[in-house]
Amino acid sequence: MFQLHFENQVFSKIDDFERTTPDFPVFAKAAFAFCRAWLAGEQTFSQATSGSTGTPKQITVSRQQMEASAKATGAFFKTDSRSNLLCCLNPAYIAGKMMLVRAMVWDCEVILTEPSANPLQQIDLEIDFIAMVPLQVQACVDDDKSCQKLKKINHLIIGGAPISAKLKFSLIETGIQAWQTFGMTETVSHIALAPITSHELIYQVLPGVQFGQDSRGALWIKSEMSGPEPIQTNDLIEPRSDSSFVWLGRDDFVINSGGIKIHPELLEAKIEPLLQLYFPDSLFFIFGEKDEKLGEKVMLLIESKSGEEKQAGELQNTLKASLEKYEVPKGIYFLPSFLMTPSGKINRAQTQSLV
Repeated sequence: MFQLHFENQVFSKIDDFERTTPDFPVFAKAAFAFCRAWLAGEQTFSQATSGSTGTPKQITVSRQQMEASAKATGAFFKTDSRSNLLCCLNPAYIAGKMMLVRAMVWDCEVILTEPSANPLQQIDLEIDFIAMVPLQVQACVDDDKSCQKLKKINHLIIGGAPISAKLKFSLIETGIQAWQTFGMTETVSHIALAPITSHELIYQVLPGVQFGQDSRGALWIKSEMSGPEPIQTNDLIEPRSDSSFVWLGRDDFVINSGGIKIHPELLEAKIEPLLQLYFPDSLFFIFGEKDEKLGEKVMLLIESKSGEEKQAGELQNTLKASLEKYEVPKGIYFLPSFLMTPSGKINRAQTQSLV
């Protein structure tokens, strides 16, 4: 039976979700408003996109799409009405909404908690299914008590951004079973999942999902959860089978340097362990800067309040010894603070414009 637990209270019927008070936190108001609309039979919902298929915009997603997504995820993980969920993502965004939809479609219980860095800190009940962003997972892994709780969760899915090499190593070392998700607002959450192991991430599509590539090699998706028409993305992939693929990065981020195409996201994964030696826990990304000779040259941007020239020089030498010649950044920039999207990703375009 569907039940939402919040602040030692239980809510299940449409009338229950009318019981909001002015002092309710914003995330709870968003969750209650959505549950109320869903239980009232609302057929369409407006949602802001993250920009996976182009410029961020408001779109309309249907109840049918959301139900299809929840059913496909349930079939993949073999969940049922005995499952116990934790919603620790902002219900104003699609990932948080879909945790609530799953509970209502699977007819099971869900605990609503604040979307904090370490949402397991105040949770004592056993959880079967949880969705988190990498920042939350890292905070839980770094906390002994939360890490032990994370180990007991049957199904941990991680989305919003690719996991770092550091987090991947931590999950493998601690024996935490987890999946990286692939999806977007237009597909109402994930359409594919990759088990996090010591090998490369290979995404397995959910039941009922068809996919292919356009002339660029960018992914298109057709499924009940993505609506009546195929969705074309800017995500470059390498198919591994009729039902699996490897993600290469975004087409709009690709750097063409002297005729060689470089995928920043793949290069960032190679650079991260080396960068951590000199700038631990710093945000960074690779981008292309116009160059008369090469067309574009590879550049590295690091979030740091004080650019350390000596450390930057040592990092540059380490990268030269470890990477292919065309992969080595031609220069390193520093910014005291990166600009982020509302969903917690680095806003690359706006941050790069500050350089």
